[in-house]
Amino acid sequence: MKLKTAPPELYDLLVLGSGEAGKYLAWTLAKQGWKVAVIERKYIGGSCPNIACLPSKNIIQSAKVASYFFRSPEFGITKENTRIDMSVVRDRKRKMVAGLVDMHLANFKASGAQLLTGSGRFTGPKTIELTLPEGGTRLLQGAKIIISTGSRATIDPLPGLAEAQPLTHVEALELDQIPEHLLIIGGGYIGLEFAQAMRRFGSRVTVLDRNQRLLPREDPDVAEGLSELLRDEGIAVVTSARVTKVEGKSGESVKIYVAQPGSESGSDKVFAGTHILAATGRTPNTAGIGLERAGVETTERGHIKVNERLETTAPEVWAVGDCAGSPHFTHIAFDDFRIVRDNLAGGNRVTTGRQVPFCLFTDPEFARIGLGETEAKAQGIPYRLAKIPMLADLRSRTLAETRGFMKALIDTKSDRILGFTVFGVGAGEILAPVQVAMLANLPYTVLREAIFTHPTLPEGLITLFAAVPATASK
Repeated sequence: MKLKTAPPELYDLLVLGSGEAGKYLAWTLAKQGWKVAVIERKYIGGSCPNIACLPSKNIIQSAKVASYFFRSPEFGITKENTRIDMSVVRDRKRKMVAGLVDMHLANFKASGAQLLTGSGRFTGPKTIELTLPEGGTRLLQGAKIIISTGSRATIDPLPGLAEAQPLTHVEALELDQIPEHLLIIGGGYIGLEFAQAMRRFGSRVTVLDRNQRLLPREDPDVAEGLSELLRDEGIAVVTSARVTKVEGKSGESVKIYVAQPGSESGSDKVFAGTHILAATGRTPNTAGIGLERAGVETTERGHIKVNERLETTAPEVWAVGDCAGSPHFTHIAFDDFRIVRDNLAGGNRVTTGRQVPFCLFTDPEFARIGLGETEAKAQGIPYRLAKIPMLADLRSRTLAETRGFMKALIDTKSDRILGFTVFGVGAGEILAPVQVAMLANLPYTVLREAIFTHPTLPEGLITLFAAVPATASK
């Protein structure tokens, strides 16, 4: 006799993963009266408040405070007996994360969306089997499905790397001891932010990057400015570094073998250290969740295939955030939420043509919106260039933070701002007023003629835009 299986529990909306876009869709639609459930395997609220954006910036701020201690004679303060206690640094971060998790739980409760803890896997179209932490399963079915499973740190298939048990950003945020010598594989955002932070805590740091220069997609002056910053802080940067193998165990003793252009077989350079941080990219969390059973296709890189409305190849199923191949920023995932929200209400919002601002949280920061010079030249777009050193922004002098520059690209036939770049103190905050002007299609002259409070960092925009030339830059 065939046993009857229980019918699936029915929902108006099922969200797999509680990351930025998924959780906001759940909260918003539940408040509108939808029956909503969110399945989360581990991190309530997604990676940003738990193991990524916010915790890393918390650690970076601790490192900033440490740097002030070591610079204290510059400010007329003695620095005797300065010592870093990483367990306190870690616990400060943990306290912040706990508060963020509590905030998320309160938001779930207030919205009426159900938060279900466990692992979800598709067993058929719009049907998910939830495996509970305590054992047992529940079968759930949604009229509409949102996939918001995010991404994870990539561990490249290099000989010996997985066996070395390298740190990723997750484990690096939990360190309670300062690494004696941290070897970082990868010179991207995560690698550079951690390199500076750990160096300021007292680690010896070496960054190994496979590209010919840091941040190869950015303008040369940005790359040079960041390279000079790292050199000045005592961080070793090795470019054109192709890792061939790894030996040892991270946290004890490790060796990384690196081939560089011109080196012959058997002559790899060896870098020895105590810890390895793998920071070579992100892998979407799409494998092993039964997407094929749901009719959801993926790309060659493992991202879920979506159109400009974030619709997947399965009807009434959307994918948002990192797993959908959106630019890997929390603010972009939040915009993914707005696109799906509005389209569910009958709108027609798309991902194409949207602005993608970003900020690298080194100290000083690097931030950009719109075109850089490299992109403009590659696309054959003529522009007028205005560029000033951060020293010209008087607030930077009061802060003793004068490193860097800001620059803007202006259209040659109009006064429209094509792009804006800042490498300097408060770059992420300075970016915002320029981005608003770009969103509104305002001419650069609006910022040039604005009255900004003195002395503040945005006041430097007046000086910058006063330097726009009359003719195109060569």
